[in-house]
Amino acid sequence: MKKGLQKTDFAKLNFVSRGKVRDIYAVKNYLLIVATDRISAFDVIMPNPIPGKGIILNRMSAFWFAKMKDIIGNHLISINPADFPGECAPYREILEGRSMLVKKANPLPVECIVRGYLSGSGWKDYQKNKSISGIKLPDGLRESSKLPQPIFTPTTKAPEGEHDSAITKKEMEDIIGKELTDNIIKISLAIYNRAAIIAQNAGIIIADTKMEFGMLGQELILIDELLTPDSSRFWPSADYKEGRPQKSYDKQFLRDYLLSINWNQKPPAPELPPDIIENTKIKYEEALKLLVE
Repeated sequence: MKKGLQKTDFAKLNFVSRGKVRDIYAVKNYLLIVATDRISAFDVIMPNPIPGKGIILNRMSAFWFAKMKDIIGNHLISINPADFPGECAPYREILEGRSMLVKKANPLPVECIVRGYLSGSGWKDYQKNKSISGIKLPDGLRESSKLPQPIFTPTTKAPEGEHDSAITKKEMEDIIGKELTDNIIKISLAIYNRAAIIAQNAGIIIADTKMEFGMLGQELILIDELLTPDSSRFWPSADYKEGRPQKSYDKQFLRDYLLSINWNQKPPAPELPPDIIENTKIKYEEALKLLVE
């Protein structure tokens, strides 16, 4: 199996930060975002990369940014290293296919999640009190049920290694203001609704997705990634059945494995067997093929 890229170390560039997946460098007045092959689950980075995963995420984000640009602008300048400033040239081979030159925005301190189906933490919350993030839902829904309409369920943006916490719309307003909150909700739902139709035509259900926004001066824009298997639950629509967990084109396969070995979901993460790495890679590749290629 081809070796994956676990981290970058570009000594001649100004290193800014290392997230769960992306390494970020400051280049002139821009940011260079490199999608590595790292994978995280339960907010913990795994010790083994998934070869080629960063390239898939990069291509998919670029695809969706283009599809949504009439709804809202985004931070992307180029994914072609030939367009990057000269100081990036020594690293072009590594950057090829897995990097973005982006505008430098101020990230908002909330995660913006839209759910069209009941799964994951949303399903757990529903079982407790028939609501998610303060939004009351009808009785009688089951695991993986389609919601009457998509809902916006924000969370905090937790520090590395900690879990995000669900917040209500009112709590989000307290953090970033009512006007900005209302605008983000409207835009997030518009993006989800459009993406859901595009994906449905490709045989994929987008059960939920997480978006990130930032401010470029006074302008609200999309940042980070968009509608990837890392930030979304992608289900094969041909296999969908309410009342049970679904097969997926995302890292649910990895999560299920980690649950099966009773890992305590705290660092350090366990070494991943070769078949789990390979099968996770195949899931990501399938999603890219169906949606983008």
